[in-house]
Order: sequence, then structure tokens, then C-alpha cells
Amino acid sequence: MPHSPEAKKRVMTRLRRIKGQAEALERAVEEGTECGALLQQLAAMRGAATGLMAEVLESHLKETFQQPQAALSPAEMDTEIDQLMRIIRSYLK
Repeated sequence: MPHSPEAKKRVMTRLRRIKGQAEALERAVEEGTECGALLQQLAAMRGAATGLMAEVLESHLKETFQQPQAALSPAEMDTEIDQLMRIIRSYLK
């Protein structure tokens, strides 16, 4: 998770944008908006979620593999990579 105030602010801004998009999508469904417009809103939401995923993933990778105090053993590194790959695979489904 982003630890600096700037990074945390960026993540919170993205989350608020996704929340707003979800609320707008809910209103659109309630109002009977046509499918094309709903699909466009869904695509925008997915893009926002993907951007958030990429930002948090980048932060985690840097924290895990670049920090001097993160000196992981080969076994710990393999475990960390396996955990990340499970998360990424589930996201890509």
C-alpha cells in the first residue's frame, strides 16, 4: 500500500473516482439507460480499477524488491512472486 502522503492521496482520489462511477452506473441502470451507454460506463470503471491495480502493484513491487531492508531469501522471494501471480491471474480472469 502506498505509504507517502502523496501516494495515499492519489490512491484515495482514484477510489473516489471509481465510487462515483459506480454510483453513476447504478443511477443509469435505475433510469433505464440504453446498453451502449452502460457498457461505456462499465469500460470506464474497469479502466479506473485497472489503473488503481497498477499503481498499488507498482508500489508493492518497489517496496518488496527494491528496498534495502527487503533483502529476501530466494525462498521468500519465490513465495512473494507466487502470491503476486495468484492475485494478478485472478484479476485478469
